[in-house]
Amino acid sequence: MGVGKTLARSLVPAAVKIAPQFTAGFVREVLDRAIGGFGPLSGAAAAADRRLTRAQGDVDQTIHDLIESHVRMAGVQGFATNLGGIVTLALTMPANVSGLAILQCHQVAGIAHLRGYDLEDRRVRNAVLACLLGEDTLDALVEQGSLPSTPMAIATAPVHDPELDRQVATLVTTELLARVTGRRLIISFGRRTPLLGGGVGAVSDAYSTYRVGRYADRELLARPPAHAG
Repeated sequence: MGVGKTLARSLVPAAVKIAPQFTAGFVREVLDRAIGGFGPLSGAAAAADRRLTRAQGDVDQTIHDLIESHVRMAGVQGFATNLGGIVTLALTMPANVSGLAILQCHQVAGIAHLRGYDLEDRRVRNAVLACLLGEDTLDALVEQGSLPSTPMAIATAPVHDPELDRQVATLVTTELLARVTGRRLIISFGRRTPLLGGGVGAVSDAYSTYRVGRYADRELLARPPAHAG
């Protein structure tokens, strides 16, 4: 793990003091809203199904389009919530973490639905959250014993493990706060104009969303329909 990321993680407790609502329960609420729909954002399954219809049933094309659209949305919200400099950290970090989390949950849940997973299954919901950690972070956590296995294995486990609910949500909360805090640290050292901060936020959030989407695409392999067999 790089020095920058380690430093960012060390700042997470301070970030939680600034935004105390960001706990493991926050991530679960975000996931619920991403799956069920929130404001102008349709539920993940319904939105994915509309894209699938437009793609004439081509699941791979639909997933490609879904990732592209969420990358664009992440870039917009990243720019908007990173204007203003270090002075606005306490005001914009909560919005940035919430926006990034709901977009990435919505993206991964949509991919899971298109691949045949039941979004009401708690195992699948844990797998969706696990994908937000990203491949490198998740592999490291599995190696350390902090997580039992990959998102695919979590989604298809024989039984649901209630303890894993808390474990995954806590790790994802820490990771999201570390990403945003680390980016803000970089911005605060070199930035003198608000527009630069917005640009860094746009690129960072868009790239993070792209990587999460591509990881979910590779990791969540297609499952046969429930009636198959």
